[in-house]
Amino acid sequence: MGVIFIKTVFVAVNAKFIHSSLAIRSIKKYCGKFNVDIETVEFTINNSEEFIFSEIYKMNPDVIGFSCYIWNIEMVINIISVLKKILPDITIILGGPEVSYDFDYLFQKGADIVIIGEGEKTSLEVISYLDKIYDKNDNYFDICDIDGIAFYNGEKVVVTKARKPIELDEIPFVYDDLSIQELSNKIIYYEASRGCPYNCQYCLSSVEKGVRFLSEKRIFSDLKFFIDKNVRQVKFVDRTFNCNKKLAVDIWKFLIENDNGVTNFHFEVSADIIDNDMISVFKMARKQLFQLEIGVQSTNMDTLDAIKRKTNVDEIFKKVLKIKNFKNIHQHLDLIAGLPFEDYKSFGKSFDDVYYVYPEQIQLGFLKLLKGSGLRRASDKYGIVYNEKAPYEVLFTEKVSFGEMTLLKLIAEMVEIYYNSGKCLNTVKFAVKYFERPFLFFEKLALYWTDKNYHEVSHNKMKLYTIMYEFCCLYIKDIERVKDILKFDMFLNDNVKNLPYWLGQNDFENTKVFARSFFENEDNVKKYVPHLIEFNSKQIARMCHIEKFNYNVVLGRETNFFDFPKKDCFILFDYYGKNDLTGNCLYYYVGGKG
Repeated sequence: MGVIFIKTVFVAVNAKFIHSSLAIRSIKKYCGKFNVDIETVEFTINNSEEFIFSEIYKMNPDVIGFSCYIWNIEMVINIISVLKKILPDITIILGGPEVSYDFDYLFQKGADIVIIGEGEKTSLEVISYLDKIYDKNDNYFDICDIDGIAFYNGEKVVVTKARKPIELDEIPFVYDDLSIQELSNKIIYYEASRGCPYNCQYCLSSVEKGVRFLSEKRIFSDLKFFIDKNVRQVKFVDRTFNCNKKLAVDIWKFLIENDNGVTNFHFEVSADIIDNDMISVFKMARKQLFQLEIGVQSTNMDTLDAIKRKTNVDEIFKKVLKIKNFKNIHQHLDLIAGLPFEDYKSFGKSFDDVYYVYPEQIQLGFLKLLKGSGLRRASDKYGIVYNEKAPYEVLFTEKVSFGEMTLLKLIAEMVEIYYNSGKCLNTVKFAVKYFERPFLFFEKLALYWTDKNYHEVSHNKMKLYTIMYEFCCLYIKDIERVKDILKFDMFLNDNVKNLPYWLGQNDFENTKVFARSFFENEDNVKKYVPHLIEFNSKQIARMCHIEKFNYNVVLGRETNFFDFPKKDCFILFDYYGKNDLTGNCLYYYVGGKG
């Protein structure tokens, strides 16, 4: 491949600042193998459109490419329409899942070429073709010879034949020392496979047939780079990481054997196919070395059948509980509202089923009718009405009204604020027992939230605790226990200096005397906070906190608050120690009658 003279810039518009684009990095590295240079730049949807097209204008590219997804497509369309006005000679390329299945309208908005499917090899050929046009080279090949693209020829939209999938080992590793440094505060994404063996009708992975894998040798080499660089987290984007059981086990073993004590690896897995070999490997892992994201989606069998999700729900929960007993792996379970045959009551049951395995996080998502997906084509059949504007989220279905869907979104917010964040997790576990079902607790909390108009403004952490206290006062008679657990949750998350009015000062002087005596005793320091042994007692007292409780909340937490006696106890909170699984500070029972 000859030297490329045109200036090409590929752009990612990410959903959040902490995200990074694997797609444009992969294309850049692949093209770089053939001396085709691509510049990359990343923005977020929180940047203004004017800022983005102004920054692109300064770069003065000949060719600009955008990676398009449901979260950025509306923004990208607006940006390219402006770019065509301020840079009239520019060639605009669009790629990504959002433009691979419906692209005719994009040419009216300013697009010149749309890449259909994976983009590495196609991007290389498109850029090479465009360069020869710019250079007036007589030897260029025709654009119709490029597989996997669509373009408008002045009369009609032309779609070339589908591109054959690339061998993944042909794509170079996308990271190096400089990129790791640039991504120090962002999530690093990694891809060991493409495709999915399943046919879930809400997902675009079902469109691509078969699964392709990187070679094991290549994967180990890539992962060793992350480990050697002590990156914080690597998130695998593989749709079903453990579909190749042997490869999954080999990778997990490799990560355990080469663990640096810092890096965490996140995987999306199918829990029902986790076997005994996988379980044995999980048991050996350091706390928080692995995070597992598990798609349950629904426990309604008619729903699972309609979306062609072939999972054994009982096996999922059995495996989740077995892993949970190891107390070393963060598990994140997903549900989707708006699926066929799932009404409001049925969704509530799915939620309860997931709640009772006590995952670290419960993600309540809402069905999005993605272009190219089976459910989008069957939306009329199932009475699914969705927003025509990206991200094409469900509005209501024949089973769930718009009002119910709105309430489910508020319930999802309550779960995020009070459960997933960990800020009020223990209080929730205790309070749920006073309701017929967990779902009803969150439903009542959501209704209370709107009744008080709390949804209209944002709240600081202390206000969130106060709202939970006020809510519990309406439904729970044993409010003194609630207050103790809320206080426990507060100190787990923050070294609180001023307690809210409804807690008051619980035997403040006695606690102060106990704490001073405790930290002055070197044996106590060596036993509970040995990593602070070099500091004096006053310094340690500022780095830690001892609080008195009227109930034994430590025992309560260990038993999910089934055993929670009224016995005074002192608890030490170590803010320079962290529970790797929950993210809370470390805590210890250090005295009292508990």
